[in-house]
Amino acid sequence: MSVGVLAHLFGSLPYRELAPKVAESGFSHVQLALWKAISDVDFSKPGSISPGLANAVGEQFDKHGVSISVLGCYVHLFDRNEELRRNNVNRFKELLRYAKFFGAPMVAAETGWNEGGDYTDRDWSVMKATLEELVEEAEKWGVFVGLEAANGHLIGTAPELARMLAEVPSSNIGVVIDPGNLLTADNFARQNEIIEQAFELLGERIIAAHAKDRFLLESGELATVTAGLGAMNYELYMKLLNQYKPHVHIIMEEAKEHQMAQSKAYIDGIRGRV
Repeated sequence: MSVGVLAHLFGSLPYRELAPKVAESGFSHVQLALWKAISDVDFSKPGSISPGLANAVGEQFDKHGVSISVLGCYVHLFDRNEELRRNNVNRFKELLRYAKFFGAPMVAAETGWNEGGDYTDRDWSVMKATLEELVEEAEKWGVFVGLEAANGHLIGTAPELARMLAEVPSSNIGVVIDPGNLLTADNFARQNEIIEQAFELLGERIIAAHAKDRFLLESGELATVTAGLGAMNYELYMKLLNQYKPHVHIIMEEAKEHQMAQSKAYIDGIRGRV
């Protein structure tokens, strides 16, 4: 299990500057969200990517010994505005078509969320239809759709993600596991149970992992920090990750640049013990 990082934690940069910066920071792979991390190409609308552009970006990272383990796609996948949803689906499908030219095996996303969390059966049905459409594209190109459950989103728990996987039974869907996204102020005291449940339900489908940390504030709110600065049970997380998916790519989140080396060393240290 090698530890990589979200590319946009370095800011939005020209890709020829971003690749060496990632390498200089000691990471061998990244999750690359094009419109968050790259400043010299406009990725805000579908239609700008070509095999040549994807190869140019991928080759620049490869030149510096960095692979693109995940293409990140931060879009709302069941938006109730159909025009916006179609645009988001098209952006995701474009990434699926060109993922292999970037050197990435997957395109990953959370489902999206509505203010107030007022989800309906129709929202679920729309998300299912969206996923079926994305999977059809992924199967054509031999890449994965990576789905991540996140508290507050339509799919916010491990059981909800397991349900969606059962309803859209394609081997081209995988799970991006992130226990930090499954924890809340209400369940934090039961975090071991939540983490273990996630692996029991989703462990065999994991294709990538995220790493951040959580802890309870005195106010009772749950805060998010980089790995090693919180109170999440990383011993359990890394033990289960190694048990279910040895050598899976881990992508570090939340870290400021000055925290990256320490956080990576923390994760590597635990991985060496479990």
